[in-house]
Amino acid sequence: MSLLGNLVSQVARRAMDPEDAQRNPVNQRIDPRRTGGLGDILGSVLGGGSQTGGYNPRQYDRQPDNGFGLDDILGGLTGGGLTGGNQRGGVNSNAGGLGDILGSVLGGQRTKGGFGGKGMLIAALMPMVLSWIKRNGGLSGALSKITGMGYENQARSWMSNQQDNDNLDPNDISQLFDENEIQQVAAHTGANDLEVRQGLAELLPEVMNQLTPSGNLDNESEANEEIDQIINQLSSRLGALK
Repeated sequence: MSLLGNLVSQVARRAMDPEDAQRNPVNQRIDPRRTGGLGDILGSVLGGGSQTGGYNPRQYDRQPDNGFGLDDILGGLTGGGLTGGNQRGGVNSNAGGLGDILGSVLGGQRTKGGFGGKGMLIAALMPMVLSWIKRNGGLSGALSKITGMGYENQARSWMSNQQDNDNLDPNDISQLFDENEIQQVAAHTGANDLEVRQGLAELLPEVMNQLTPSGNLDNESEANEEIDQIINQLSSRLGALK
């Protein structure tokens, strides 16, 4: 499976959960603090719900979790949603990439008149994070940017196979992401400004974690290529995700 495959499939699965979609706004009592590990919002998406055993942030073999892979997500989308757990729609994962998965989830929700839930919030933030990495020169450039801002210890934890992610402080997110983008995601998802910042503060470290499975930059070319593919597929699917 691709570097981001497991992460995207988990997020898409949660975003398609009808029960998750009813949780809107996401959480009105979130605290602006470093969260550590998977954090509050991301942890509830990747480790919550009906997923057996929860999400393991140190699972670096990139295997599909519990038999639920991209083919299930595509099948669920083409079949009108998930109606029975591991519903298989007969669509092979080769039919589309990770960008198509995200584009289908986000586009499908848009046509239904809105977003909702923690899974959809993280799905909407994923393109922001990937675009930010690309704008800053790819994986190594983004890590250099973070390090140059004084977050060297955090960046080191994201690449480590031995420790949980030391997430960013949501109050510092404006140093990285455009305020207009934050407001747009808040408006589309029903989350408030702080929840969007919290989500970004948790998702960026986890994406970096997934893109550095060996704890170094040995696979940077593969990571950057995958980021480009996802962004291109999203642009094709949604016209332009803003």
